[in-house]
Amino acid sequence: MANRVIVVGGGAAGMMAALSAKYNGADVLILERNDRVGKKLLATGNGRCNYTNRYLTIRNFHGNNPKFAYSALSQFNVDMTIEFFERLGITPAVEENGKVFPLSFQASSILDVMRYEIEDKGIELITQAYVTDIKKKKKFIITLKDNRRFEADKVILATGGMALPASGSDGNGYSLCKQLNHTVTEIFPGLVKLKLESNILKSVDGVKFVGTAGIYIDNKPILEDKGDILFTSYGISGPPILQLSRTALQYMNKGKEVILKVSIIHTKNEDELFEYLLKRFDYMPRKTVEIALIGLINKRLIIPILKELNIDKNKRVSNLSKEEIRAISKILTSWNFKVIGSKSFSDAQVTAGGVNTNEINNQTMESKIVKGLYIVGELLDIDGDCGGFNLQWAWSSGYVAGLNAAIN
Repeated sequence: MANRVIVVGGGAAGMMAALSAKYNGADVLILERNDRVGKKLLATGNGRCNYTNRYLTIRNFHGNNPKFAYSALSQFNVDMTIEFFERLGITPAVEENGKVFPLSFQASSILDVMRYEIEDKGIELITQAYVTDIKKKKKFIITLKDNRRFEADKVILATGGMALPASGSDGNGYSLCKQLNHTVTEIFPGLVKLKLESNILKSVDGVKFVGTAGIYIDNKPILEDKGDILFTSYGISGPPILQLSRTALQYMNKGKEVILKVSIIHTKNEDELFEYLLKRFDYMPRKTVEIALIGLINKRLIIPILKELNIDKNKRVSNLSKEEIRAISKILTSWNFKVIGSKSFSDAQVTAGGVNTNEINNQTMESKIVKGLYIVGELLDIDGDCGGFNLQWAWSSGYVAGLNAAIN
């Protein structure tokens, strides 16, 4: 007799888990709290859905034990993911950085083909089904907020974490896991904009540049990334900042002072820039330092930088001391800011932290505490870098859980 598998949550991991279980002979029901499945999926990749990455390695994943993810990522890997979606109708478009999108560049394409497949394979779907209680007796008893009850042989929890709560990710899954005696590590926003301590932020709000940003703890470099960076009224944003945010917040949670060093001129080091500025200023001795910096950096950065260095904007460059030119070189290649926090889960792309992976079988995604319970995706203490890695974790963990829930 087929296993009755209930999947709680109809996001990326939940839909994949449901399909995997169905393909392997299970009788499957999805319980989705929203009025439709895949709401969060539509927001991924700025609406284009970066659904995996050709350059994936285990180093792209984080948590107390990132290697936990290795088995699932191997069992349903990037090639298998691309082939799976090609069979559903998604033609892949691979960018130079390894990011894979549907050729339509519409997240709705991924959702549409998955919804069609769920319906075509006869998977039962109940929407506006908010699960408030799960108990394990001979079978699992699942109770909804409206007191409806369902029985299952196996349960796959795929509710998502706390990121983008407007999509339905309100952290309810963590409560359900705790009900079932699981430990949840400290959770915090991942892939999120950072707040900085600085009095120049309002004046540079909206300034965008290509640069390098790095996290420093006790004056030691921890992690850096480069690309488009954006100053905001509260701090800083852009793809490199999102990549650094998890590390920054992780150290802050440990009570460490986190310094973000930003290089506006990332193509030269401090000494190279110093030599360049000496030459540049020799060309224009009569110009003020404010005018002399136009064309080198964004015009709106000039006054805030000169104020921070206490250099008069009207000072002629011929009157600048070498110490002042050295100071300009240093701030343009290593502008220091203290990180004081981040935007909230509403602005985060993923949740860092989650269910302790020591309590989960990495080969099957089954709980070691409650037989027949599987926990997948963002609920677990595994999160990936920006670039399709978190969706690949959703597909891989969901596939493995669905397979094992169906056949075991």
